[in-house]
Amino acid sequence: MPVGDVSLVPLLSVDGVKIGICEAGVRYANRRDLTVFEIDDGASVAVVTTQNYFVAAPVQIVRKHIQTHTPRYLLINTGNANAGTGQDGIDRALATCQALADKIGVNACEVLPYSTGVIGETLPSERIIAGLDKALADLTADNWLNSAHSIMTTDTTPKGHSVQTTIDGTTYTVTGISKGAGMIRPNMATMLGFVATDARISPELLQKILVDLTNQSFNRITIDGDTSTNDCCTLIATGKVGDLIDSENHVHYQAIYQAIKEVMLKIAQLIVRDGEGATKFITIKVTGGKTTDDCAKVAYAVAHSPLVKTAFFASDPNWGRILAAVGYAGVPFDQSRVSVSLDEIAICQRGGLADGYTEEQGQAVMSRPEITVSIDLGQGDCADTVYTCDLSHEYVSINADYRS
Repeated sequence: MPVGDVSLVPLLSVDGVKIGICEAGVRYANRRDLTVFEIDDGASVAVVTTQNYFVAAPVQIVRKHIQTHTPRYLLINTGNANAGTGQDGIDRALATCQALADKIGVNACEVLPYSTGVIGETLPSERIIAGLDKALADLTADNWLNSAHSIMTTDTTPKGHSVQTTIDGTTYTVTGISKGAGMIRPNMATMLGFVATDARISPELLQKILVDLTNQSFNRITIDGDTSTNDCCTLIATGKVGDLIDSENHVHYQAIYQAIKEVMLKIAQLIVRDGEGATKFITIKVTGGKTTDDCAKVAYAVAHSPLVKTAFFASDPNWGRILAAVGYAGVPFDQSRVSVSLDEIAICQRGGLADGYTEEQGQAVMSRPEITVSIDLGQGDCADTVYTCDLSHEYVSINADYRS
């Protein structure tokens, strides 16, 4: 079961985007597993992709197509990652792009393919192609919630969020969906994420916004420390509302930036709340670093530690495990300046046991479903935050049976 409140606000349609879904039988029968996004002409589209060097075939194609053409269609399948499939995987993904392009009358390079699912299995491209007509017939502006369901794999709940913001009488809408529950340390984005706004934003600025906000959201979550071969996040600005925003100095820039940030951070955190087998949602805040990178390294060291994660699962206030992870993060510091707290309870001060700390206090905090670990390095003025979850028996069971 997901941790905390994972209920969704109504997912608002975005003028200039239509979505169609269908059951294509990519891996399982009787489940929605094929999704098509139709983007109106004149939009700007930005993409960030995985930093895993074993890049899935569709991601390789996304990287090439986005360099030469503005995308008009996104083609997404679940159930098969089309990764570790060599040239055959590329050929099959290209065939699905071409088939969709032929039906619509666009260049195949205007189609971006996305896949998620099992690695190393042949993409059933013929099933995807056979399902295209049904997906296209389903195109509608209010299919965001259905598409949040259709891109799920081991997810137990759909992930999405919408925000509207009004500046000088102009109302902008931002809506996004994501999927992911395991193999999550995105190192660029999440397993899959799609965010759209009706604002008019230049392609160059949109790409900058996406990279910046990815590093504050999807690049700050981890479930198991594994970076997927298929991670992609796509940001669309349809240009249907307002004047062109092509500079951070534009009077509407900050408001639309904050709206996109809210959506991206929300759907990133929903991934952690739905982490495979998760029972705790854990926020790790590191302050007092010399650089933001130093803070991120320390936060990720704690977030990735199996000993720390299993202690959280057991509600065991074995805080020495946190100190050990802080120490092996590769960031030099003076331990006499380090302090650590669990929520409101100080457990470590000046590198040693905090005055007045008791095991009962630690136990009480560790038993909570949502916990914040605050680490002050005492070295500088920088800070960073990472979101993670605990490691349970169920995580092992889910991944041991993943292909069955």
